[in-house]
Amino acid sequence: MESVLNWSMVISVIGVLVVVTNIVVQVLKKVTWDKLPTNILAVAVSMVLTLVAFFAYCQIKAIAVVWYMVAAAVVLGFMVAYAAMFGYDKLMEAIGRTGKQ
Repeated sequence: MESVLNWSMVISVIGVLVVVTNIVVQVLKKVTWDKLPTNILAVAVSMVLTLVAFFAYCQIKAIAVVWYMVAAAVVLGFMVAYAAMFGYDKLMEAIGRTGKQ
């Protein structure tokens, strides 16, 4: 059975989502004039971008969307938000710690 995901593409898309999230948050920080905490803004932007990218991918590849795929996309959105807020190094450190325990 062929895998639905190409892992090198997934990693690349995560990187692009982190960069786009950082750019959008920087622009929106100027617009919101510090009325909204930056971390909450980063989570909201990353969720929107990740879910849009997920549904676009499913539409392009004609993949039926199942609830657990949406749940995985939400988890991925939190990972993108974490990477956008704290950077790539801390994300890799956290993943490394969970692998050793």
